[in-house]
Amino acid sequence: MCRQHLLRLFTSITLIFASRRPSPPPTDLLRLTSRRLVWATKAQSLATMATEQDECIGSVKGQIAKLFEVSLKVTVPNEQDVEPLVAACSGKFGDYQCNNAMGLWSKIKGKGAQFRGPPAVGEAIKNNLPTSEMIESCSVAGPGFVNVVLSKDWMAKSIQKMLVEGIDKWAPLPPVKTAVVDFSSPNIAKEMHVGHLRSTIIGDTLARMLEFSKVKVLRRNHVGDWGTQFGMLIEFLFEKFPNFEDATETAIGDLQAFYKASKQRFDADPAFKERAQQAVVRLQGGEDKYRRAWAQICEISRNEFHKVYQRLGVHLEEKGESFYNPYIPGVIETLTKQGLVEESQGARVIFIEGINIPLIVVKSDGGFNYASTDLAALWYRLNEEKAEWIIYVTDVGQQQHFDMFFKVAKRAGWLPHGDSSYPKASHVGFGLVLGEDGKRFRTRNTEVVRLVDLLDEAKSRSKAALIERGKGEEWTEEEIESTAEAVGYGAVKYADLKNNRLTNYTFNFDQMLNDKGNTAVYLLYAHARICSIIRRSGKDIEELKNKGTLVLGHKDERDLGLHLLQFAEVVEEACNNLLPNVLCDYLYNLSEIFSKFYSNPECKVIGSDMETSRLLLCEATAVVMRKCFNLLGITPIYKI
Repeated sequence: MCRQHLLRLFTSITLIFASRRPSPPPTDLLRLTSRRLVWATKAQSLATMATEQDECIGSVKGQIAKLFEVSLKVTVPNEQDVEPLVAACSGKFGDYQCNNAMGLWSKIKGKGAQFRGPPAVGEAIKNNLPTSEMIESCSVAGPGFVNVVLSKDWMAKSIQKMLVEGIDKWAPLPPVKTAVVDFSSPNIAKEMHVGHLRSTIIGDTLARMLEFSKVKVLRRNHVGDWGTQFGMLIEFLFEKFPNFEDATETAIGDLQAFYKASKQRFDADPAFKERAQQAVVRLQGGEDKYRRAWAQICEISRNEFHKVYQRLGVHLEEKGESFYNPYIPGVIETLTKQGLVEESQGARVIFIEGINIPLIVVKSDGGFNYASTDLAALWYRLNEEKAEWIIYVTDVGQQQHFDMFFKVAKRAGWLPHGDSSYPKASHVGFGLVLGEDGKRFRTRNTEVVRLVDLLDEAKSRSKAALIERGKGEEWTEEEIESTAEAVGYGAVKYADLKNNRLTNYTFNFDQMLNDKGNTAVYLLYAHARICSIIRRSGKDIEELKNKGTLVLGHKDERDLGLHLLQFAEVVEEACNNLLPNVLCDYLYNLSEIFSKFYSNPECKVIGSDMETSRLLLCEATAVVMRKCFNLLGITPIYKI
């Protein structure tokens, strides 16, 4: 962005004003000159700031918006806080479009404005746009839409710079430093099943996208490790293992079966039920023997969860319900002092305007519940962990609960009332995983599908497909295993993430492991083919990055280059709206655009006069694909 151009522009504006208007009195002239100098200084600062930020912001849309921000301040200096409305466009007129003219015209008409309709406003916005090496040309269409065509040279240099400096340079920069992503959250002593799949996969992807965007992410596993079921489990543990501390994971066996057996005993034996209820009181009272038994059950369950997380490549830090339990009384007392908590039928509740049922924060028996735990957790995350964005990933069935407790937090002054302000809390709801019968995905005997069994099946099917393709003779057993795992687990993740999370989706192994269409298998194979092209060239790609030159001479090359450059703004959109499917759509389109480029005889890569440039374009595509895979939690493969 050229500061000299800006200064010349403001000088020209001053001269135009001076030539068209009567000479003002000396005092007014001084005031007018002072205002213009202040404005010129502000614009210089803005231009400088934009230039500095361009060094670390990969978003083309963001950089274009900064140019239009300067233009808008010159075009309508009396209109405050006009945000540039810039969007990527796929029409024949340009690559990006500024759509402020119509909105501005509705504001300024009747105020003695020099313009005569939106097209004139658009022309002024175009003419006041600072010069930039990014822009090849601008035009105005329709009711003032300003279309921008990017410079092919600038695009090529930007892609090559990414190859040299790394794709992290393209990371978007959201307005938060610390975020909590609360996801997965299974219950202790219950096995992870397909119902936990969506929360784990979606939450991990949101955390990865925010981490890529330079946000410190606190990945929280809010496990259900505190409640009435623990009295039942502890008492059953004492009964089965008098020396309970000798009870190992092996001795207890299937924890799910252990839970079911204790539940049957609880329901059938009144004496056992009474002992279990007393065990809860003793546990919550801090009695040592009960705390040790509780810790032992939690540890066995935690080890089982860890095996699943390892397979999925998911990292979480556990802070379960028990962690926040000590904070609940203080939080309830604070809310009570604020006049939010009332007595109702022996319970303590918070009434919320527009909702028929109250939020119960203390049950009639004096016990706490999900709402009291969630309020304490939110208080802790805001005040102790200093999080600016708290994201909860659960099924859509919990939407009302989150709506209610977010409204309580706003009434208490913990959160601002506007949804666009920070700190803020967001519920990321998701639909059900369905079977092919359209009902909730279950096994034939109506049991929920264990997540570990589902992953085993995905890997097994993927391995069988590789053997069928003859890879058993070509590859080592280690290569077969690692590829089957990458493809199988990746297929399960991508089949979930490519859907809008709010909708239900049907789980179908045959579809998700298909190597055609919008599947992880197709995309992983597409990446492996690009790597194969580079290997077959025999060229050192690292050397080409530093010595070669990338050129976007053909239309298909330019189309591919433009799509690569839009990666950062796609990640930004996916983060802002908490929608991983936006990134999946981008990745699939990238593979399709690359295929069009590579299959065009005019864009021959190996052996052509443009081999170096096109190899660099292949490498850039592979780099962006790998980053997409990384953000989606999918392991890339390099050969097929």
